[in-house]
Amino acid sequence: MLAKRCLLLLLSGLLAFHLGAEEVPTPVGLEYCTVCHGAQLKGNENIQAPRLSGLSDWYLERQLLNFKTRVRGAHPDNLTGGEMMLMAKNLTAQEIKDIVKWVTSTDSPKPLATIEADIKAGEALYQTCSACHGPTATGNKMLGAPNLSGLNDWYIFNQLNQFRLGMRGTHKADNYGQQMRAVSGVITSEKDAANVAAYIQQLK
Repeated sequence: MLAKRCLLLLLSGLLAFHLGAEEVPTPVGLEYCTVCHGAQLKGNENIQAPRLSGLSDWYLERQLLNFKTRVRGAHPDNLTGGEMMLMAKNLTAQEIKDIVKWVTSTDSPKPLATIEADIKAGEALYQTCSACHGPTATGNKMLGAPNLSGLNDWYIFNQLNQFRLGMRGTHKADNYGQQMRAVSGVITSEKDAANVAAYIQQLK
C-alpha cells in the first residue's frame, strides 16, 4: 500500500499543467509527483526524474507495467529504476490507465540543453536510431518507439548508457527493450551517448 501511495504521489501534479499549475488544483493524494518530476513535468536532474509531458499514452502505460512486473528497474545498479519499480508494484490496471490519462493531459516547456557534445557525430550515430524513432525523434507507435524529442538530454544520455551497460533491455519479457539494446550497440562509449543526446535535444 505504501509503494502504491508513493507512486500516486510521485505522479502528482501532472494533469495540472495542460492549463497551468496555478489554474488546476492537484488532485488530493497525488501531490508528491511534483517533488520528483517537477510542477510542470519539466524533470529534475538532481534526482534523475525525467520530463514526462510529451510522452504517448501507450508508452507510459508500457513503462509503468514494466516497472510493476520488474521487467524494468530490477538491475541492482539501476537505482532510479529500482525506485520506480517499488512505486509501481501495487498499482492496479485501472490505476495505471488513470495515471496515464492524467499525465498525457499535461504540458511543459521543452527542456533546454545541458550537454555540450559533438552534434555532428551525434547526427551520424542517430541515423541508426531514426529507423524507429524517426528523423525528428518523434517516435513510431507501430514500432513501439517513443517520442524522444521532448526528453531531457541528460535522461537520454543516462538511458543510452543503461542499454549499453546491460542495465536496461535485458529482461526476457522486454521485447522492445531488447530491440533497443541491440540497435544501440552502435553507441560504444559515454562520449557516443552524449553526442546522440545532444543531437536529439536540438531537433525541432
